[in-house]
Amino acid sequence: MEIADWRDRIDALDEQIVGLISKRAEAAKAIGELKRQAGAPVYEPKREQEVFDHVRAMNPGPLGDAEIQHVFERIIDVMRTLQQRP
Repeated sequence: MEIADWRDRIDALDEQIVGLISKRAEAAKAIGELKRQAGAPVYEPKREQEVFDHVRAMNPGPLGDAEIQHVFERIIDVMRTLQQRP
């Protein structure tokens, strides 16, 4: 494959990733509302650690575990901010 072919493939994958992140954001927003109703804190370090452990365990590579965790740290940070919105 040529560079253009790989870039087309990346564009298609990015579209799928955006769709999945949007679905994850919808779930996080719903959880944020439930937390608000229950008076629960948005930040749950134990749950976040569970997510990191899970994504590292299912990581097939080529990213290392630390790298995939870093990606999810950013995703969770954004989702936490979303949960704090009224």
